[in-house]
Amino acid sequence: MAELISREGNKVEFKVSVPAAEVNRAYDQVWSGLARDVRVPGFRPGKAPRKVIEGRVGKGYVEQEVRDRLLETHYSQAARELKLSLVDANIDPQPLKSGQSFEFTVKGETYPEVTLGDWSGLRLTAAAPEITDEVLDRTLSDLQERNATFDDADRAIEASDQVTIEEQGEDGGTYPVYLDVAEAHVRDALLGKNKGDTVEITVPAHQHGDHEHAEHTVTVKIMDVKTKKLQELDDEFAKSLNFDSLERLRTDLKAELERRAQQEGEAGRREEFITHLVEGMNADIPQALLDRRREAMQAEIQDDLSRQGVKWGEYETFMKEQGKLDEFMADLDKNAETRVKRDLALERLAEDLKVEVSDAEFNQTMMALAQANGLSPADLSKQLGPNGINSYYTSLIREKALQQAIAQLTGDQTEAPAQEASTGETGAADSSQEAAE
Repeated sequence: MAELISREGNKVEFKVSVPAAEVNRAYDQVWSGLARDVRVPGFRPGKAPRKVIEGRVGKGYVEQEVRDRLLETHYSQAARELKLSLVDANIDPQPLKSGQSFEFTVKGETYPEVTLGDWSGLRLTAAAPEITDEVLDRTLSDLQERNATFDDADRAIEASDQVTIEEQGEDGGTYPVYLDVAEAHVRDALLGKNKGDTVEITVPAHQHGDHEHAEHTVTVKIMDVKTKKLQELDDEFAKSLNFDSLERLRTDLKAELERRAQQEGEAGRREEFITHLVEGMNADIPQALLDRRREAMQAEIQDDLSRQGVKWGEYETFMKEQGKLDEFMADLDKNAETRVKRDLALERLAEDLKVEVSDAEFNQTMMALAQANGLSPADLSKQLGPNGINSYYTSLIREKALQQAIAQLTGDQTEAPAQEASTGETGAADSSQEAAE
């Protein structure tokens, strides 16, 4: 049971009381899991006394597990019960004891007051691209190119050849160059040359990532020349892609391109609608909320760099040396503000439309998310923690509101969620995205 203690502006405090019966149930669940998982010499699985198991896992472990389990469940339930959308929260749990109720208080910040402009008359103009015969033929040609073979060519290099070159020098290596997609300076240097020739390629000044490269010359030796051989667009080509016939390939490919075009139209309408909401929104956004989002985004960047073996301090120093740190931080601030505004607009939209996600619906999506990540629902809840669970619930509310609003504007009751719109691709059209655009 949740009880609101105080609410001033976007500051809120509430108390949650968990009945003794639910506390006991949580204790039983934790003990059952330990009895199953903890092996104690001299006892059959599940038969070791609790005192012995406690000696194996450490004093206080059970209470901590029970406390975490109760907080994970009842914090998010209380926020939903009180209809609070919390930005962040500090949870203060009271002592926990089996056979007694468990209480905890929460102090947190809700999203600021937001008002939206009138969107009821908005006309969404984003539409799915038309899949014409020209688009279909271009996509088939792309599949033809991607499945091309290469045969040895005893002649001068031509524009569509595959050329294997060996870069001279200490750091040189051997690699293939496909002339039909090669950069102009590479293609021009190799055209007309023959196997065994040594060629100097002048590379113009350019920027690669964060590095500036001056104009320089690379010496390469031509090791091999192969000519491209395209398969005929016939039934045999279709069968090589696991289709019964060319006609079946064309039919399935067109259906896939139309599905992707429909997704593109839906994504366009979503973006168009959200942009309109944000532009018409009025809100006094606390700096703390912007700072918190920027810090979260920066932490994500640091994690990405860490996975690549790059320390944040080193990257920061490099950007300072390049004179780009201020620009980087300004972009981070701008992106954080954009994300916060979009979230606030959708949150207000959900409130205006009185959108709700039932406990059954929420539990179903949590179970699906857990399965998608190879986790049990309990493990997922533990990984997310109370704040993470509440954030996920909020994201479901926003998504449902967005779908409902767009359906209201378009008269389409089948507007697909964004997370579903990116799934279900077929193997035949894996290479058709670029050709269809």
